[in-house]
Amino acid sequence: MKKQLGFTLIELMIVVAIIGILAAVAIPAYSDYLKRSQVTEAVNLLGGFKTPTEEFLGTMGHFPSTIASLGDAKTAGKYATGIEIRGGGAETGEDTSGFRSEFKTLDGVVCLMYSFDNKVWTCGHAAGFNTSYLSQSCRTELGACN
Repeated sequence: MKKQLGFTLIELMIVVAIIGILAAVAIPAYSDYLKRSQVTEAVNLLGGFKTPTEEFLGTMGHFPSTIASLGDAKTAGKYATGIEIRGGGAETGEDTSGFRSEFKTLDGVVCLMYSFDNKVWTCGHAAGFNTSYLSQSCRTELGACN
């Protein structure tokens, strides 16, 4: 009897098929993971404005009109860009004001809104944004970004 020195063609084809199946499952899951991490970066950046904003509100009695008035909070990350202030709250007669951040690689906007009536912060998103990329806590308290 001859000693087998390698793999048969069938064995190699089975291994390639298994690798293909694993890749077909893993690549979409990894893609979703990357998108969720990008959104989390934006939400974390926006969260950095909560304390300075509440200090500003306590001192001045109205929502800040510029980011610069809040000190040196980080306004951009690797994926989240251009954090900006929306609304003006008590200063303009609106009942909510907040911050908005856009993404370099996703079609969407996430925001963090402050309600002057309820004195609470809520997460939000622009119309058409895929909410599955938001964290569970942010999904349960959705508002709307304009």
